[in-house]
Amino acid sequence: MDLDRTALVVVDVQNGFITDLSRPVVPVIADLVLRWTAAARPVVFTRSLNHPGSLFERLFDWRKLAHAPETDIVPELASAAAKAAVIDKKGYTLFNEQGRVLVEQNGWTHLVFCGIDTEICVLKSAVDAFEAGITPWILIDASASHSSQAAHEAGILIGRRFIGPAQFITIADLGDRVDLLS
Repeated sequence: MDLDRTALVVVDVQNGFITDLSRPVVPVIADLVLRWTAAARPVVFTRSLNHPGSLFERLFDWRKLAHAPETDIVPELASAAAKAAVIDKKGYTLFNEQGRVLVEQNGWTHLVFCGIDTEICVLKSAVDAFEAGITPWILIDASASHSSQAAHEAGILIGRRFIGPAQFITIADLGDRVDLLS
């Protein structure tokens, strides 16, 4: 992994996605972001924003994450997010117009994903990276689902078929690969 062309992407770690199931991953991600930024490596945050009349409302009857404080990045990551690129998205993926431009302008060839929800926004962003010719990595111990452990595991299962089984790693595996987190 070429660290000069690698960014960490923290997906949707927002107040509205924090439940008893997803809360344990927050300090893990906060520590990872701290170590990543201490090594002067780029971090990107995504933030899911729902809006009136969205497909989320129309098809799922889901009205959450429309306003602060639900849309805010969790307090444990807020200061790091204030110093990083934050991509607001109305759908599932980092790869909206703003996200694509950011990735292209920086010449990133590897993206390391973590966050909430493994089976939805984390996976969709990783698959879109794959389809854009960018090597995706998903940190399974720095990702979670706010709805169930089964959903998290389903995301990993399906994701391995989408982007390759070796692309699902732990933070320790990442440290072994990049000598960054030891």
